[in-house]
Amino acid sequence: MSAAEGGARTPPVRLSGIPGFDIDGVARAAEHGSGILRLENLDTDLRPPAAAVAATRAALESPAANSYLPFTGRADLRAAAARHVGRLAGREYDPDRECVITAGGTEGLFNALLATVDPGDEVVVTDPTYAGMLQRVRLAGAVPRLAPWAFDPAEGWRLDLDALAGCVGPRARALLIMNPSMPSGGVLDADDWAVVAALCERHDLWLLYNAAMERILYDGRPYVHPASLSRMRERTLTIGSVSKEHRMIGWRTGWIVGPAAVMAAVARVGIYNVVTGVGIGQPGALAALAAGDEAEDVAASVARWERRRDAVLEALRDYPVRSPGGGWSLLVDTRPLGLTARELSKRLLAGAGVAATPMDAWGGPGAEYQLRLVFSNEPVFRLQSLRDRFARIA
Repeated sequence: MSAAEGGARTPPVRLSGIPGFDIDGVARAAEHGSGILRLENLDTDLRPPAAAVAATRAALESPAANSYLPFTGRADLRAAAARHVGRLAGREYDPDRECVITAGGTEGLFNALLATVDPGDEVVVTDPTYAGMLQRVRLAGAVPRLAPWAFDPAEGWRLDLDALAGCVGPRARALLIMNPSMPSGGVLDADDWAVVAALCERHDLWLLYNAAMERILYDGRPYVHPASLSRMRERTLTIGSVSKEHRMIGWRTGWIVGPAAVMAAVARVGIYNVVTGVGIGQPGALAALAAGDEAEDVAASVARWERRRDAVLEALRDYPVRSPGGGWSLLVDTRPLGLTARELSKRLLAGAGVAATPMDAWGGPGAEYQLRLVFSNEPVFRLQSLRDRFARIA
């Protein structure tokens, strides 16, 4: 059989069941219109820290920033990232043995998976969850098990803890959890984390913790780092970046911080995957983490995003919107509207000038009825127009 007849042109098995990324398609369609409310992609218009921008400009003239070395990231950035995670978790980490710099948090997610799971192992993820997490589990050759979030009008999103425990079988190797969850904005509280910790200890699991938005919490919710819990430091790999909290998406700079017992494997995977973090991005990331007002800077941005969330909830109070406890996005449950999320997405773009992404590939069967609205990239006065825009397609 020739390649043209099918052999070499057949996609590998690892790609079976992995769809494309709908966000690109919605974004391309939105670019052809004017006055479009851009709610389809996880961007933000809030500026990065000024010190990070200045440090990046200076790095453009630095030979050290134009180098592959060191492969695990600059020593000063590793030290800053280890301190950052250690401060939030109430733990200490050795930057030389327990921290690796990555080309963004998403590289970190894949490296952590490849360093901890084998093909055929099971990884428990929440449902819905970021497609970049769910599909990386599959790319690693592992099998995702889905633990659902359920929405309660009085309590908001709550993770089904019984279902979570039921997902942990003999082939389970890790829990892959983002908090706040994306796209729902569901937030685990201290009791939830205690259940997660107990499952990890009982079944000897890794916790792969996506911390990209960990401090973007609303309504006064308290912050909890899972590595702060008893016996969880040695099981938790914290995967973070400057993309969300520090508004530095284009820098593509992140980190993995975890116990030395696994970090040598994480570093080895990173070298043979992307080789090293982005050289000219690392000085800016260092400036953001090392700034004396770092926590205040993040808190100020969170306050602005919370006002935007509230504007969307008020504008769409007559629709089945699900309030998030954190993060940059919320979900509309399209079932009461008699539509799939894909159908509503098309109607909103064509008839109301709203770009929003269906979540078909972001979970189990119910995901096709979840439409994501990102509120981090539009000001309040534009988000308030959602009421009139939705009315156009009623």
